[in-house]
Amino acid sequence: MNKPLIASLGLAALVASGQALAVERITAVHAFPPSLIYTQSFLEFVDKVNERGEGVVQITVRGGPEVIGLSEQPDAVRNGVVDMAYTAASFYAGTVPERDAMVASNTNAIYARENGGIDLLNQIHQEKMGVYYLGWFDSGVSYNLYTINEPRLDSEGNLSVSGMTLRSNPVYDAFFQDYLGAQPISLPTTDVYSALERNVVNATGWTQIGLKDLNWDRFLNYRIDPDFFSTDMGVIINLDSWNGLSEEAREILQEVAIEHERASAERFEVLAEEQQAELEADGMQVFRLEGEAGERFSEAAREATWERMRRQMERHPMGLTHYDELIEKFNDL
Repeated sequence: MNKPLIASLGLAALVASGQALAVERITAVHAFPPSLIYTQSFLEFVDKVNERGEGVVQITVRGGPEVIGLSEQPDAVRNGVVDMAYTAASFYAGTVPERDAMVASNTNAIYARENGGIDLLNQIHQEKMGVYYLGWFDSGVSYNLYTINEPRLDSEGNLSVSGMTLRSNPVYDAFFQDYLGAQPISLPTTDVYSALERNVVNATGWTQIGLKDLNWDRFLNYRIDPDFFSTDMGVIINLDSWNGLSEEAREILQEVAIEHERASAERFEVLAEEQQAELEADGMQVFRLEGEAGERFSEAAREATWERMRRQMERHPMGLTHYDELIEKFNDL
């Protein structure tokens, strides 16, 4: 081979190597196992980013709770152990109590993105937690209470929790304890199947999507209506990692996140109806709180959560800054 050819090949290899090194890489974890539809939604987002960000930015998914426990993932992002997590904001409620604006929301990310609610929440995440809130995914999906045994009413027509061993987590605690008067057992999602199987708990809250993915429908026979709350799943990124990305990489991530917010909200709205109908077709019975009892149930879920947000915000130096604004931006009042 002649010297000019060798030189040109060497230069091409050097350029190719430089281009490979220029790709910015983000490590990520997700809160739930891959079998759950919420995780699958996040992995779809990752695929979209990696496709659009080819040669610019790529996300490497390390795994789920088997890699870093779901309750530990938010701190892992804040401390830079990983760059990104797809997680429920309720898992870091003590740091960002404003997350309850999503929990008590009666709308979805499309509404909150358009009116500036998500941008405001992102600002709060940066100030209080040192993370960038990239997007509220899979939003607008409500919750229900599901039980093994037929629910009962008290003398005023309200739901009775007597004899109900209720599984909880930070999403539900204010509603379950402050309004229902229950003393729930706190369990992570990964432990609920065995708890239901062994009758450690006989009731649990869950969203209107994914019950079959978890196989909890093998034990749960009743769904209590009306529904309540909204999912608060989203993506957070270590703020130093975010600021260290190129402008092009940040633009790709944010654009794809906003697109996925809308697409997942629209898709999951339809899916929730389909999955609830499928559960009913398979024998799940609907226990409906009627009239004023149903209205009290729905209002209490929202108001107990707003009150929790107020109490927790008051403990922070920022106080109640943005309290009313958050309620306005995350609810179609």
